[in-house]
Amino acid sequence: MKIAVLPGDGIGPEIIAQALRVLDVLKAEGLPIETETGLIGGCAVDATGVPLPDATLKLALEADAVLLGAVGGPKYDTLPREQRPERGLLKIRKEMNVFANLRPAILYPELANASSLKPEVVAGLDIMIIRELVGDIYFGEPRGIEVRNGEKVGFNTMIYSESEIRRIAHVAFKTAQKRSKKLCSVDKMNVLESTQLWRDVVTEVAAEYPDVELSHMLVDNAAMQLVKNPKQFDVMVTGNIFGDILSDEASMLTGSIGMLPSASLDANGKGLYEPIHGSAPDIAGKGLANPLATILSVAMMLRYTFNQDAAADRIEAAVKSVLAQGLRTADIYEDGATRVGTVEMGDAVIKALTA
Repeated sequence: MKIAVLPGDGIGPEIIAQALRVLDVLKAEGLPIETETGLIGGCAVDATGVPLPDATLKLALEADAVLLGAVGGPKYDTLPREQRPERGLLKIRKEMNVFANLRPAILYPELANASSLKPEVVAGLDIMIIRELVGDIYFGEPRGIEVRNGEKVGFNTMIYSESEIRRIAHVAFKTAQKRSKKLCSVDKMNVLESTQLWRDVVTEVAAEYPDVELSHMLVDNAAMQLVKNPKQFDVMVTGNIFGDILSDEASMLTGSIGMLPSASLDANGKGLYEPIHGSAPDIAGKGLANPLATILSVAMMLRYTFNQDAAADRIEAAVKSVLAQGLRTADIYEDGATRVGTVEMGDAVIKALTA
C-alpha cells in the first residue's frame, strides 16, 4: 500500500501529521503501508520554483494513492499564474486523471448546533456530491488575458466532451445504486450549450440504470434548495465549477468545512485524498486546525483504493467517538464542549482507535 504524502502549505503539515499517526496504528497492526513525502504548492515553489516538481509528480504517479494536505496562501497571490500553488493542484489532478471527485456532506448528530441552519432542517443530513474534476472551465482552452480594442479582456472556455460526461455519469449512477437510488444532475442548460449536452448525455446513461430515479436541476435552484431543503438530495452529480461551489456550500450545512473529506478517483480506483478545506494560513502553526477531515480522508482512501472497509469503519467510528465525548477544535466549538487543539484531537482519535 504505497501512499504518496504531500503535506503542502499552511495547516497542511499539521493535519497530515495526525493522519499519519492513524496510518501508523494500522501499520503496526499489520497493514503493509509505505509512505513517502513530497513537495506541492507554495512550499514547492519556495524550494524549486514550481508548484508541482517533476519528482513529486513521479512519486504520485507511482503510488497507489496520494494523501494531500492543502496548498496556497496570500504570499503567493502575486506570482505569475503558472507558479501559483493552485496550479500544482490542478496539474496533479489532471496528470493522475482523477476525474471523479466524491465529496460527502454528513452532519454528525453532535454537531447539529454548529450548522448555520436550524437543527431540524439539517438533522440526519447525508449527501454525496460527485464532481467531475478534470474538465470544464478550469481546464478548457483557449484561456488567458489579452488586449482587445485597447482594453484588457479575460477569457476562459467551458467545454465538455460526451465521453467525459458519460464516465462521470456512470460513477454517479453506480454510487446512487449503493445508497438510496436517487440521483440529481445539476446543470445550467437553459443558458449554456455545454451543459445542455451534459443533461442530454446523463439522460441517455440513465437508461442503463432503471433502478435509479434521475432528476435534473439548474445550478442556481440547486444552490437555493441546498439551503432551503437539503435533505431532499442524496447523490448529486455536476461539472467541475458547479461542483466546486455547491460542495463548499453543502459543507457549511454540516457545521464546519473542517469536518469533510474528499476522494478523487481515476477509472481504476487509484485516488487523491484530501480535506475539502484550504490551507488556512491565518491559523497555521498555532495548533488550532481541525485534523478530522484529513483523518476521514484516510478512511476514504482505505475504503475506495485499498478495499479495507473494516479499517475505514474503525476510523470513522473513532471520529464519532471523540465527537460524542464532547471534544471540539475551535471551528466546531460550542458552549459546554471541551476545546482541544490539533494534536489533542489526534490523541483522542488514536485512543479511540486503539481502545
